[in-house]
Amino acid sequence: MVDPSPNFRRVPLPDQFTAIREGSRGIEVYNVKKRLKRLGFPPGNLTLTYDPALRMTVWAFQKANGLRPVNRIDPPTWHALLHPRPIRPLVRNGESERTEIDLRRQLLTVWSRGRPVLVSHISTGAGRPYCEKGHCGFAETPAGDFRAGQRAPGWSTGILGSMFHPVYFNGGIAVHGSTLVPRYPASHGCVRVPLHNAVDLYRLLRPGHPVHVRRPHLRDGHHQESGREPDLRTPGGRRGTSRDPGPALRLAR
Repeated sequence: MVDPSPNFRRVPLPDQFTAIREGSRGIEVYNVKKRLKRLGFPPGNLTLTYDPALRMTVWAFQKANGLRPVNRIDPPTWHALLHPRPIRPLVRNGESERTEIDLRRQLLTVWSRGRPVLVSHISTGAGRPYCEKGHCGFAETPAGDFRAGQRAPGWSTGILGSMFHPVYFNGGIAVHGSTLVPRYPASHGCVRVPLHNAVDLYRLLRPGHPVHVRRPHLRDGHHQESGREPDLRTPGGRRGTSRDPGPALRLAR
């Protein structure tokens, strides 16, 4: 087997399926974390425990491989770990250094020297009106081509809440770490990322760094090829769209 990019090294995994879910502990969890990190999906600390950081990393990996994001490593996910799909760019002939945000699959991919170096689960604009603390607007992450601008290290607190290591790329819209990054779009417009990815993203998204936000058609995505669309439904079973955005907005932007 050959990894999809020459700078990814293989971490040995047994050919047989091993049941792993949140709360699991052991060397299998550690090896899965190492494997995901080598494939460009940072899992947080390389410990023996299936923690919340690994849960969100597994979501990202499952979505990137056309699978439904679930809170466990099931047989299809194990197979994908052994035979991962190459990461396909959203922007054809894009800059070798860029970030792509997929609003449909809720995925962020950072490209460096033409190769994907970091893939993260995200939560973007919920697609609904809101009024909080006297501030009203529409929770949307607009598609388009932008560039990273102002940045603020550490925690920043604004009208709509707190952000960790925000990098602004479209007016008041930023990529930032958050303690709440659910499987569905839930922000006020910013791109929330898990806290364990925020520091690396802050380092990679320097001022002027291209940021491309897209909502690709189903036929353009990996999930269309597999016949399975990632599950971006809310806990109530409703799909988070502009007409049915899911639960009320909660933390930060």
